[in-house]
Amino acid sequence: MTPPVDPAASPEPADLDTGLLAPGWAGSPAATATSDTAYLRALLDAEAALTRAQWALGLAPAEAATAVSEAADGHSFDVRSLAERARAGGNPVIPLVADLTKAVGDAYGPYVHRGATSQDIMDTATMLVAVRTLDPVLGDLGRTERALARLAAEHRDTAMPGRTLTQHAVPTTFGLKAAGWRALVLDARDRAAAVRDSLPAQLGGAAGTLAAFGAYGASDPTALVAAYARELGLRAPDLPWHTLRTPVADLAGCLAFAAGALGKFAVDVLTLSRTEIAEVVEGSGGGSSAMPHKSNPVRSTLIASAARRAPQLAATLYGSLAAEDERPAGAWHAEWEPLRELLRLVGGAARDAVELAEGLRARPEVMREHLDLTHGLIVSERLSAELAPVLGRARAKELLTRLASEGKPLAQAPELADVDLDPTHYTGSAGALTDRALERR
Repeated sequence: MTPPVDPAASPEPADLDTGLLAPGWAGSPAATATSDTAYLRALLDAEAALTRAQWALGLAPAEAATAVSEAADGHSFDVRSLAERARAGGNPVIPLVADLTKAVGDAYGPYVHRGATSQDIMDTATMLVAVRTLDPVLGDLGRTERALARLAAEHRDTAMPGRTLTQHAVPTTFGLKAAGWRALVLDARDRAAAVRDSLPAQLGGAAGTLAAFGAYGASDPTALVAAYARELGLRAPDLPWHTLRTPVADLAGCLAFAAGALGKFAVDVLTLSRTEIAEVVEGSGGGSSAMPHKSNPVRSTLIASAARRAPQLAATLYGSLAAEDERPAGAWHAEWEPLRELLRLVGGAARDAVELAEGLRARPEVMREHLDLTHGLIVSERLSAELAPVLGRARAKELLTRLASEGKPLAQAPELADVDLDPTHYTGSAGALTDRALERR
């Protein structure tokens, strides 16, 4: 018999943050871009860029810039040790600066982190992580919209039941539905691209005045901010934003929207792929541990899960806008984990949306069968409009209500003998609307 394992005594892997309970983002580009190792890389990039920016303005020797950049090698630092020592000061930058200064050596160690505060480096690293995560997300959103565009064009005129409040309403087309999914994906892409391009570096010093940089010889500390941002490929901010958290709020908004936009696509697929509906099928469903016959819509399920979690994470980030003084206690710290989780959720959902869109199969023959489930009543709106001039509006409604209550096919009603009851002929402007939606690039 195998003895029980004592978790405290068992060896631990170097990085426990593997996503064991997060199949939605595990193994995705976002998982790599937001890992502890990736965050460490971004922190080191921010520190090295600061020294290089000071060298570019003549505030540090070239040898210092070289020494710090060479020492800022993520493989030389212990992530677990940094995490444990971060408790003392409340953030990982403090122990990292100590380790980096030691690695640079006595000659140029004083140029590490010179003039900056911990939040400068942490905020800047967070922006770098966000950019590095959003880049593959934008690529996945692009693949998803292209797959949905193909579906919309292929099924431009494929009639299906339109459903409102869970019930058959009037006919629509699968092309228009797919075009709607694509429109949301494009909206998410545009918002994410705009936010990515706006993300700023952070540099303000102890209280956002840039005073220390002036003390170290900068005649125009704002020029240093611009040089720092250029080194990192981020936008130069108009002001230090230690307690002006617009960049984080913008990230929260675009990420929550993207999760919801992809969630709409997913929940529609979940509904339409039910056994008793089966109008669409995921290209590669997942199996069941107990029921061999099942092919579960796993991609849709994981995306829907992300869409349900994202708003609460974004709410925490919006709540952190109320950040007191020139640097806050708690509001800033509350952002780190929910923002990373949002990036991961959206990165995973975008990855899954590609597979869902590219593999999704429509079943037009089933859609056509379902149009006849109400025996013609799905076009009752059209019949009301056509019969009103002949019978009067009240009598037309009375007739259709009676026929509906009798449960007989409308084609058997003598009053409707000469009326077109084909639901595929009553899709309105669905085709034209689909065409117009597909003009958007």
